[in-house]
Amino acid sequence: MIKFRTERLILREWHNSDYPIFARINADPDVMRYFPAILSEEESNANADIISALIEKRNWGFWAVEIPDIAPFIGFVGLHVPSVTLPFSPCVEIGWRLDKKFWGYGYATEAANFALKYGFVELNLGEIVSFTSEKNIPSQAVMNRLGMRFDDDGFEHPSVPVGSPLRKHVLYRISQEDWRTGLDS
Repeated sequence: MIKFRTERLILREWHNSDYPIFARINADPDVMRYFPAILSEEESNANADIISALIEKRNWGFWAVEIPDIAPFIGFVGLHVPSVTLPFSPCVEIGWRLDKKFWGYGYATEAANFALKYGFVELNLGEIVSFTSEKNIPSQAVMNRLGMRFDDDGFEHPSVPVGSPLRKHVLYRISQEDWRTGLDS
């Protein structure tokens, strides 16, 4: 069983009990503000099935996040290989989606710092990227806290409908070398 601990969190494989909470998170308009649409329960469950299967296959991915003795599931944080071809493919991205009740406590940054370490130390990745709608300032703030650098070559995300105000995305990157240098400072 995959289970990692940070100072305040556990990152782990998904449990069936996570699915209803994940469906609630994916149906929340505030959480999904920077995505093309909220997800139905069926869509959310299908998404969770894919995430879970990828972790089972690779031993890494978008791990379920829990806060011991407080919340059994608050969302996901981790690494993923995008299924859609992007201008900078192939790549490994770091991403997160947390229940809004747990925003503002540094949980995304804490778990994402672990995911970066895992990607660079365990997987020996040369670079990890992150991207989001240019309007998603909160996620960009997390990317900055992680030491990622803004890549001024934004792009149109092919999975977002043409004409959507969310189609224009920004890209952030961090190399293993920059990550290691950041540890030394």
